[in-house]
Amino acid sequence: MAKQIHLVVVSQEKQLLDTEVDSVTAPTTEGEITVLAGHIPLFSKLQTGKLIYRIGHEATTIVISAGFLDMSPDDKMMILVDSAVHEREISLEKAEAAIKAAQTTMALPSLSQREQIMAEASLRRALLEVKVAQRTKSASRV
Repeated sequence: MAKQIHLVVVSQEKQLLDTEVDSVTAPTTEGEITVLAGHIPLFSKLQTGKLIYRIGHEATTIVISAGFLDMSPDDKMMILVDSAVHEREISLEKAEAAIKAAQTTMALPSLSQREQIMAEASLRRALLEVKVAQRTKSASRV
């Protein structure tokens, strides 16, 4: 059997994943990277996006917010993020409601710079969740 990566994904709310995978594709601040077993040690800052892990021919997506990736020399990868949601747990209705709420917040005239940044981050994440949910929904129909 080929060597695998021991992947652990942890958000502020809970540990989402603790499993052996063949590869991990992550959205770093320097661009998207794919890591295989045997990769050199790596520490990278993550941005909001899709974390994709593969086991055999099956790819699974987790929508993540900003955080960090730590790949150790013994093929253990720790992903620490502010928030994360597995593709099977995404609610299209909740994501669409979050988009509307973020857009409403961003339209407020008395918004502070911090509130604007937070609303934009919420909007980006919700849009990404909608995209992943729609892709997952259309793939399940096939």
